[in-house]
Amino acid sequence: MPAVSDRLPTFPWDKLQPYKKTAAAHPDGIVDLSVGTPVDPVPEPIQKALIAAADSPGYPTVWGTPELRDAITRWVEHRLGAREVTHRHVLPVVGSKELVAWLPTQLGLGPGDKVAYPRLAYPTYEVGARLARADHVSYDDPTELDPAGLKLLWLNSPSNPTGRVLSKEELTRIVAWAREHGVLVFSDECYIELGWEADPVSVLHPDVNGGSYDGIVSVHSLSKRSNLAGYRAAFLAGDPAVLGPLLEIRKHGGMMTSAPTQAAVVAALGDDEHVRVQRERYAARRTVLREALLAHGFRIEHSEASLYLWATRDESCWDTVAHLAGLGILVAPGDFYGPAGAQFIRVALTATDPQIQAAANRLTAT
Repeated sequence: MPAVSDRLPTFPWDKLQPYKKTAAAHPDGIVDLSVGTPVDPVPEPIQKALIAAADSPGYPTVWGTPELRDAITRWVEHRLGAREVTHRHVLPVVGSKELVAWLPTQLGLGPGDKVAYPRLAYPTYEVGARLARADHVSYDDPTELDPAGLKLLWLNSPSNPTGRVLSKEELTRIVAWAREHGVLVFSDECYIELGWEADPVSVLHPDVNGGSYDGIVSVHSLSKRSNLAGYRAAFLAGDPAVLGPLLEIRKHGGMMTSAPTQAAVVAALGDDEHVRVQRERYAARRTVLREALLAHGFRIEHSEASLYLWATRDESCWDTVAHLAGLGILVAPGDFYGPAGAQFIRVALTATDPQIQAAANRLTAT
């Protein structure tokens, strides 16, 4: 039998290893700005909630505790402006990457079905389609796609990697088009609390969806806003007609968020202060890195939100990666996110303040 891995592209990060070695050889050490993994502490109230729930010998439920579902519904209404959200409108998941990778399979998609995602996008959207043996297509404007056979449309605002934010008007137009053609919309909004020069809007907002959640689901993660990447904590919110069957499938598959993690998520969603503090950290780092990159001759496009700067020197992204590796700075090449990124790099803000300053000093000194 053919291996499932044969359906998948080469894992992109493996290609970066030689450049990581070069950067690590810098006399003052490597500054790794390639992967958006949090480096700041997990807020103390969240740690305490996790510890308090550590004695959890029984199996957790896939749907989560009532307290978790209450916390999610409150947050969705309070933070996103959604209305009349019930437990049927929400579903915890084991980190958002797991959901993205296995969603087409769990939706029952296969050969002849199409999955669409932005032309510059998180690679796991394509991986999910490949795992399901579905077709996949990228877009600049989804409303220009041929809707025939299109079963799943991924939106991503704020975008990884570009930081681009879709306006309320754009989202409204896309949702209306998808509904007209019977296309299911999943909106990846994992960076929605990290808008800098734009105020990201959710597809759950009534101005976008007209007060109906039919055919739309939003994806949210606590990895970045609460530094919980190590906890694997995320959730879905939207159409109960989609989430109900997913819940049943995930029950059979045993896709359960651990009980201590569920308790930690309740604490995280109930506290806005730690999000404000973390936003301030990232905003300061963004300012330092942005000014240094501009001084070094880069042009920055989009980047009005999220945890990355999308930058170019109008050359091959791999030439730029090699150049920066020589300065001890590791970044992600833009073609990891699609051919349209061939002349760009993605620079993550997820490094400590001293590391960010060290990178800025190296950029401005040359």
